[in-house]
Amino acid sequence: MTSLSFLLTLLLLALVAVNADPPPIPHTPDPFKNVHLGKDIKHRNNEVVFNVLNYGAKADGKTDSSMNLIRTWVAACHSKGAARVVIPSGTFFINQVVFAGPCTCLSPIIVQIDAVLKGGTDLSEFVSDEWILFEKINGLIVTGRGTLDGQGGSVWKYNDCGMNPDCTKLAVNLKLNGITHGLVKGITSTNSKGFHMFITNSQGVRVRRMHITAPEDSPNTDGIHLSRSNNVKISRSVIATGDDCISIGRGSTNVVINKVTCGPGHGISIGSLGKYQDEEDVRGVTVRNCTLLSTDNGLRIKTWPDSPPSAASGIIFQDINMLNVKNPILIDQEYSCSTTCKKPPSRVKISDVHFINVQGSSISPVAVNFKCSKQFPCQNIEMLNINLKYTGPPKANAPFISACTNAKVGYKGIQFPPPCK
Repeated sequence: MTSLSFLLTLLLLALVAVNADPPPIPHTPDPFKNVHLGKDIKHRNNEVVFNVLNYGAKADGKTDSSMNLIRTWVAACHSKGAARVVIPSGTFFINQVVFAGPCTCLSPIIVQIDAVLKGGTDLSEFVSDEWILFEKINGLIVTGRGTLDGQGGSVWKYNDCGMNPDCTKLAVNLKLNGITHGLVKGITSTNSKGFHMFITNSQGVRVRRMHITAPEDSPNTDGIHLSRSNNVKISRSVIATGDDCISIGRGSTNVVINKVTCGPGHGISIGSLGKYQDEEDVRGVTVRNCTLLSTDNGLRIKTWPDSPPSAASGIIFQDINMLNVKNPILIDQEYSCSTTCKKPPSRVKISDVHFINVQGSSISPVAVNFKCSKQFPCQNIEMLNINLKYTGPPKANAPFISACTNAKVGYKGIQFPPPCK
């Protein structure tokens, strides 16, 4: 081969390499592929059961069984083959517990909670802001007929978040951090000290048939909060709390919420966004077939004024029923800012938001309220078939209206209240 031919061959090989397809992204196997996820999570062949009673836990509602549950988890997590942790019927008292991976057992590991778990009320026992934490696990199922009772009523008096935006959060009942392929099904969460459930840094999590409850006046008891997570689905759950039923925070992508009943509470919210520097965008959120009952807000997007830049886009609220909701449809880019607020506008860009087939009743004469950023007006807001009626107290000569500031809104189909002028 001549020198010229050799150089031409090298050039051809380089061009082929440049235009070749990139190497495939490694595939993470789905551990649920061969696991029955029906009414009961059935036992698998050769599954080993790790019962907390065999590790010294006491179902007397008084003895601290925290370490006994952790020992049970460690044994199951580092076993071989299929493993199931069982917390049987009874009442177990536990303080903060961490169930950490990665695990060596066959994925997914199953945690079956049929007991009432009562949380400790001495805040000095909590070194971080969660009560029950699962983290760094590929393949996790948490299921059963059990109840997580955070006993929050004894500590809510210490919550000062209404006055202090940098407050210390009280403990979350159930936190998933760094979970890949997770399912939480059938569990009841009651009277959490802080949020009931917090999903963060996770991928492919399903939440089904949860029952979440706390008093209407309990502070910051959000039902389910998401952040920095992708491909999350929440369905067929009932949430009644003192704050947002579901709140979708920074970095949440490809989220589906279906057949959730919310109320009392503060509704289903995107945000609040724009509190932190370098926030990841929120993209691809669908809320469908949900019912809101006597909530303070219905469908809400909220961002802080004077915020760092980020974005929220690709959001669909569809087939929603409301009963006596205070603020049925709300975009608030002046969140927690008074009517005389002089802060610079929010720099969170909101676009491609669709409200489709929303019906029911409003106790506010302003049923649709878009308060968007002066610097970055809301773009491509679609209103299709909005049919709300006013059921609040009689107000002389007060019209039932929509209000829009700095928002580009398109209308189709039924519009009641009437569109913004």
